[in-house]
Amino acid sequence: MTQDLSKIEETITESSAWENIKAFLGMHLDIDKDISISIFDLLVVITAIFITTIVLRIILRLITKKLPEGDKGKFNVVYGYFRWLIYIIILLITLHSVGVNVTAIFAASAALLIGVGLALQTLFQDIISGVFILIDQSVHVGDIIELEGKVGRVEEIKLRTTRAVTIDNKVLVIPNHLYLTNSLYNWTQNGTLTRESVSVGVAYGSDVELVRKLLLQAASTHEAVISIPEPTVVFTDFGDSSLNFRIVFTLADSFKAQFPKSDIRFEIDKLFRENNITIPFPQRDIHIIQK
Repeated sequence: MTQDLSKIEETITESSAWENIKAFLGMHLDIDKDISISIFDLLVVITAIFITTIVLRIILRLITKKLPEGDKGKFNVVYGYFRWLIYIIILLITLHSVGVNVTAIFAASAALLIGVGLALQTLFQDIISGVFILIDQSVHVGDIIELEGKVGRVEEIKLRTTRAVTIDNKVLVIPNHLYLTNSLYNWTQNGTLTRESVSVGVAYGSDVELVRKLLLQAASTHEAVISIPEPTVVFTDFGDSSLNFRIVFTLADSFKAQFPKSDIRFEIDKLFRENNITIPFPQRDIHIIQK
């Protein structure tokens, strides 16, 4: 008899504990008069987000398993862009499934979302532009780019910005939306070799064949200039005060092009002085009419 009473008491205790748990899980948090969510619903949402995280990681590993290292980095960036979108979609679906009025949530936060959307308009443009950069592969890490007159070597393409380092070792932070609204020059998309040039004018009456010879000598003797294709001299124009020439040559590292171009200018000035070739300054004839 005593054992039966003990079992009944245990059953009642267990039943009471279960009822307490059910009552706790059934407690509702009233966010708004139209929005109410229970503790159980919150646990379901957390579980759904946790499962989604595991599934996304598995998918990421399966897709990137056989990708080259360079493509892995690009895919990871794209994955980072869309991961939060997937979380939002799963969250809304889960809330709707447990009976939460999702429409009321949108209605209650409509004004806030509009304000945030206007404030973050440029941020969204940057993110979308970052996705386009990775999809069309117009810019890669290591490329030398010129944008709005600024030149830098790309070090990192991030969610909102592209980080580049200039020739004087300054960090250039470029908002990604500028790629859509400005002309972008990619110096190295066709390879690391680039054609550079130095322009110079000589006085009228100078020996143009000697000028060609000296310009070729100045460029071809520089250690940074590639021998194939050979440097070329272009007679560009008969100027107002000078005969204008341009020496065109090939460099392997265009990022530091200003240094060999400077050396070539020094050499041109030296050779011209030794051979009596004059670099003229602008001249104007002034006629004074007296009345």
